[in-house]
Amino acid sequence: MSLVSEFREFAIKGNVVDLAVGVIIGGAFGKIVTSLVDQIVMPPIGWLIGGIDFADLKITLPVNPANPTGDPAVIEYGAFINVLIQFVIVAFVIFMIVKLINRLRRQEAETPAQPEAPTATEALLVEIRDELKARPQV
Repeated sequence: MSLVSEFREFAIKGNVVDLAVGVIIGGAFGKIVTSLVDQIVMPPIGWLIGGIDFADLKITLPVNPANPTGDPAVIEYGAFINVLIQFVIVAFVIFMIVKLINRLRRQEAETPAQPEAPTATEALLVEIRDELKARPQV
């Protein structure tokens, strides 16, 4: 098998395509969550705690004496808080999706499967058996 045909077989498999779709949708979902946290969730929280914008929360470290012309180091812990809230939202949504899938699987497992109708051969054999049982024993 050539390298090209082997790669084609790999790339066309359902798992690879499903993974690609999941990554694309996940990226779009990440943008939605970022917007939700930055523009909807965090402003009211900042307002409740005194008008603080979490994105502006940071600690500026003093200038390094060895490099006085360099930019000071900044620890942006407010951005970290935003990312942490985004993670909690994403984790909760994924938890709810997995919970729904598990519930659907349990319902599927609980419903008994309908027995298949006997084939024509099986039905004929049942008739023969019943006829033999109905005959008087010799």
